[in-house]
Order: sequence, then C-alpha cells, then structure tokens
Amino acid sequence: METVKLSEIVMKWFPDMLPFFRQNELNFKIVLRDGLSILEEDDAMEIIQYSICENQNQALLH
Repeated sequence: METVKLSEIVMKWFPDMLPFFRQNELNFKIVLRDGLSILEEDDAMEIIQYSICENQNQALLH
C-alpha cells in the first residue's frame, strides 16, 4: 500500500490538468493498494473523477 497526494497522480498522467485543481483538491490523500508505479492511466482517471466528486460533496455540506 502507498499513500499519495492527488497531485502526484495528476502530475504523472495528466499534467496539463493541474491548473484546473484547487490546492486543497491536490492535497487530497489517496491510498493505492499496489502503489503509484503500476497505476494505469484509466485507473488514474477514475481516481481523479472520484476525488473531484468527493470534493464537490464536501463543499455542498458546508
């Protein structure tokens, strides 16, 4: 298991998307069962999409 920030996933797979995230979104911690080194692009996109939804849900609760 490996814990990484969302920013590490974005930088590895989709660095052009980086400006579209807020800092608190980029600091979102993700636990990867098998680690960042074997994460595939499709899985990375799914994690990013989920993280965006989670951050939106938290914003609605405040």
